[in-house]
This record gives sequence, structure tokens and C-alpha cells, in this order.
Amino acid sequence: MTEVSIVIPARNEASNIETLLDGIEAALAGRDFEIVVVDDASDDGMAAILSARLSRSPVLRVLRHDVAGGQSAAVHSGVRAARGTICATLDGDGQNPPEELPRLIAPLLAEGAEAVGLVAGQRVGRQDTLSKKLASRFANALRQKVLNDHTRDTGCGLKAFRREAFLALPYFNHMHRYLPALFARDGWQVAHVDVSHRARGGGSSHYNNLQRGLVGAVDLLGVAWLIRRRKTARPTEVSR
Repeated sequence: MTEVSIVIPARNEASNIETLLDGIEAALAGRDFEIVVVDDASDDGMAAILSARLSRSPVLRVLRHDVAGGQSAAVHSGVRAARGTICATLDGDGQNPPEELPRLIAPLLAEGAEAVGLVAGQRVGRQDTLSKKLASRFANALRQKVLNDHTRDTGCGLKAFRREAFLALPYFNHMHRYLPALFARDGWQVAHVDVSHRARGGGSSHYNNLQRGLVGAVDLLGVAWLIRRRKTARPTEVSR
């Protein structure tokens, strides 16, 4: 079985995807890994770029959504198809440096780390507009207040986790922003790693602050409900 699967949700990232894939292959050279790109119904020519690369990159696999489902749907599709016991994600826009992947994966592979289910990247020196930084800061503060998830930056695309633990989580759109709270809900330890951040290489963001805020308010209430309604009983088998 493959050790690590790198899952990339991507929509209309034709100007960034080749550079990102080159960086991942360089960062993980010598490891047992695969790259699963989930093309979320792109229409900018990215599909042709990925198709051409398949013939020369044995670690690459490509999935394609017939209609755009969003980032969480793409991550979920990629993890379901992954062959690795450990999965790591990063955004397709190139803002998450692939050089950070080894440090992100390490806590899950360390001896005695069986209780760690998720490693969440925390962006330092974020390369975004001031309005996006302020909106993110407010959303993160509100989320921590409501969920007490001890994570300052859940919007960072750099995350690593145990595949089976992720697939046991309740799926919903935009769940990728609540993974620390959801993993903790299921009894897993959550580790944090500071990671760097880059400016977008090309193209434009697929979200604006208003869209994030409206969706986030509804999701936050839903996740709080899920945490309060979690299963608390744990069975132990009775010996003969």
C-alpha cells in the first residue's frame, strides 16, 4: 500500500498546476507517494495539461468532477480514491508551498503517534489582500469561540491526516474548514505546524469574503450541533 497520498482539489488552475506538481515531486523524492488531482469541472484547459502529464508522471492520478462541487467535495473524492494510509492536502493555486509537506506528514509517522489523527498547517506571513486577512481573522476568532478547536487558522489548505479517520467523519460541503473540530469530536489528537504561504501565481480566487461569511455562519452552527450530538459511549469487548 502507498504510504502517502497527496490530494489536490483544483478548479481552473491551468496557470499554476504544473509548477505545483513539479514542487511536490521534488519535495517528496525518495518517498513512497502518489498525487491525486481532483479536477473540479475546470474549463480553462487544465484538464488537457493534466492529461498530457499523466504519460510522464507515474505518481500522478487524475479524477474529474462532471460538475463543480467545491473544495470539500473535491478533497472527499480524492481521499476516497487515495491508496495511501496517510493523506495530505494542499490548494491547487500554488499558495501552499509543497516544501512544507514532509514536516506536515512527519507527526503522523512518528513512533508513538497513533493517537494523532490530523496535522493542521497554520499560515505564517500570509500573502493575501488585507480584506481577506481581516475577514479570515474575524472568522477564525468566532470559530474558536464557538467550537474551542484550539486552531488559529483552519482555512490553510495544508493538512495531513489518517485516511480512514477522515472518511469516518460526517461529510458536508465546506467541511474542510472544520477538520480540527471534527477530528477532536471523534477522539483524535490534533497537531499543528507553522507553514509558509505564497502569493497566487496566476488566475484568481474562486471565493469572495461575502460568500465565505454567509456560508460560514450556517456551517458553524451545524458543526456546533454535530459536536454536541456526538457519540460518547465507547464499547469494550468482554473477555471470555
